[in-house]
Parts: sequence; structure tokens; C-alpha cells
Amino acid sequence: MSVSPATIIEIPPQSGTAFLLEAGDVLRIIDPCGEQVADLTAFALGDRRESLSSGRTIDYAETVYLTSGHTLYSNRSRPMFTIVRDDVGRHDFLLTPCSRETFAIIYGHTDEHRSCFDNLTVSLAAHGIDPDAIPTTFNIFMNVEIDPAGRIAMRPPRSKAGDCVEFRAEMDLIVGLTACSAEMSNNYAFKPIWYSIDRGSRTPWINSAHSLVR
Repeated sequence: MSVSPATIIEIPPQSGTAFLLEAGDVLRIIDPCGEQVADLTAFALGDRRESLSSGRTIDYAETVYLTSGHTLYSNRSRPMFTIVRDDVGRHDFLLTPCSRETFAIIYGHTDEHRSCFDNLTVSLAAHGIDPDAIPTTFNIFMNVEIDPAGRIAMRPPRSKAGDCVEFRAEMDLIVGLTACSAEMSNNYAFKPIWYSIDRGSRTPWINSAHSLVR
């Protein structure tokens, strides 16, 4: 990696954060240990009703397997991100962020369980975003396979320690990001996610500009 360790921020296991990006910033998401998913969502800074859209993006890309060179669009069909580097090439944009209901329905959990939806809800509340506004997330490193009958299966992420994906912001954004809390998504081990922001010649990223949910 060409990133100084001092520029890397860690999201602890089963937690999340939110921060701002300016158009032209490059967001780098790193899997430091391997086989760990990160849920990514975004909202237009100028109008929080505009958000990242799975449907628009898959429609325009004509594939569910998005990778380098693809654009992630908003619900208003405007580019939000361009994927400029992808070490893995397998991510998911079909499944919603895991929630309390996910763990009750799929896993049979009846007790408390950290979830990406709850972590995004708390992190994004500081930016005036309501839970119902959180869309389907771009699930970085999540490995979802689809068989000829259309059935889906969760497989271990293909990411290895140090693999990363880079996204160039195409507009000013509010970004939510998690270290995913779903067992099957992460091959049954919860690990951190790292990220960094390359702001080019602009003012360096400042720690107080984001909120971290632990």
C-alpha cells in the first residue's frame, strides 16, 4: 500500500462511522486482516434526500458485480462514486445492511446483537439522516453468489489482508461506513476495517470531522 500508517483510521469490529467527502476526494477502504465486509452508504451533502442507489447503479452498469471503472449512482441518477481501484473484484449491492431483524429471522438470535443498520443509524443521525432514509448499502468485499435459478448464497469474502478498494467522490457527500456485524458475511469472525481519505492539495482530514460508533 502507498498509504502512510498515520493516515489510516480504524473502524473497530462491529462498529461504524460517518464523515464528509468533497468532490474529488478518494476514499480508500482496506481489509487489514482479510475476509471482512464493510457496508458503505452515502447521501448528497446539498440534499440528504439524494442517496446511493443499488437499483440505478446495477441498471446502468448491467451487472451485479461492480468493480474498477464502474460508477455508483444516486436515486436521482447522478454519479456519487467512481471505483478507481479494486484489489478483489467481488462485492455486493443486493443485500440490505444487517439489522436486529436480520439476526432474528436468519440466525434465530433473540438477544442483543450489534448490526450495521444500528451503527449507521447512530453515526448518520449526527448529520440529520433518519433511519428510514438509509438505503441498500454497497457491501465492500461481500461475496454473494447467484445460481442459475436465482438463488443467492453467502460465501467467505475473497479479500486478503491488505486488499483495498478506492472510490473517487463525484459530489460532496455524507458517507456512512461500517465493519460488518453479520457472521456469515465475514466467515464467522469479526475484524476491523481501515479507511483513509486522500484530499489531494486540500486541507488534510481532521479526526473531529467524523463520528465513530463503538
